[in-house]
Amino acid sequence: MIPWLDTDTPFPDVSTALTREAPGLLAAGADLSPQRLLMAYQHGIFPWFSEGQPILWWSTDPRMVLMTDQFRVSDSLRKTLRKVERERTNPDGGRWQVRFDSAFEEVMRACAAPRRDGPGTWISEDIIAGYTGLHRLGYAHSAEVWRDGELAGGAYGVCIGRMFYGESMFARVPDGSKIALAYLVRFLQDHGVQMIDCQQETNHLASLGAAPIPRERFLVHLRNNIGLPQIKDWEPIAPLAQRS
Repeated sequence: MIPWLDTDTPFPDVSTALTREAPGLLAAGADLSPQRLLMAYQHGIFPWFSEGQPILWWSTDPRMVLMTDQFRVSDSLRKTLRKVERERTNPDGGRWQVRFDSAFEEVMRACAAPRRDGPGTWISEDIIAGYTGLHRLGYAHSAEVWRDGELAGGAYGVCIGRMFYGESMFARVPDGSKIALAYLVRFLQDHGVQMIDCQQETNHLASLGAAPIPRERFLVHLRNNIGLPQIKDWEPIAPLAQRS
């Protein structure tokens, strides 16, 4: 039986997560306060649930991760990144801009919007409230791609020490989310972040270089990195495709 958490109940050990029915499901209940979310991420736990369900907490095994030095840039994306970087750094301005943390909630709401191939994501109003609280505390960040002054793509996640947890991405133009991710990956790599937690395995993430690893290996890396100093200055720099 899945443990039910009250607001003051600690998380159970991740080794007790289900392995058969709903693999990785650890517990249900509690709340989505910034303090609870920080506690979850510090132990390799994340929330994921659908509308109408209680809050569900997961610790998957294996764990999908993207090593920042393994991020794959296709030839077409590389070409687009060159164009974006030229315009982003043009003193006279250009169609493209890349920013961090200038529209965090807007990025979350864009990620939550209905997709062409299906309904909206699991990102509810309670999730938005919890993560915007983390953003105000300096633990949650957004990477944003702007074209002609409009938000065209982005990604957001949580950063504790030198550990980054990717949450969701969206695109309103071709490659919009990949451009945001490319700038985010390069920034994290330059600041000593080696691993981005992707939580669950998908073909899309695999195409970008992510791969599953055993949960215990993930937890060892987490413990070695969450206690390092927080990254303070979040400013986009040229992505990997531009620095080679």
